[in-house]
Amino acid sequence: MEKFGEFIAKIRKSRGITLRGMAERLDISPAYLSDIEKSRRNPPDLTMLERMASELNMSQDQKDTMFDLAGKDREEISPDLPDYIMGKPSARIALRKARRMDASDAFWEEVIKKLDEE
Repeated sequence: MEKFGEFIAKIRKSRGITLRGMAERLDISPAYLSDIEKSRRNPPDLTMLERMASELNMSQDQKDTMFDLAGKDREEISPDLPDYIMGKPSARIALRKARRMDASDAFWEEVIKKLDEE
């Protein structure tokens, strides 16, 4: 699977944005952005991720992928999810029940279909 930094670099380059130009837009040093893109630094916090997504004009699917890759590189949950989960007691209950029953991908695909019907 692609790493977070590779993903960011690929999208940045596909938009024709230089590393220096992107760093300037984000108000960070080019060396810091280079380290992120080369996986020498952990992905940034949620605020910076949101800024990156905005500057790169990411689609929602691309943002979701970016968040998932950031979480994977940090070995933690995708950074866009904790506030939602902690703010919704029912979501926590559902996730714990699914974990206890070792819910399959097929189960979650059915849940996604139901959510899409809403």
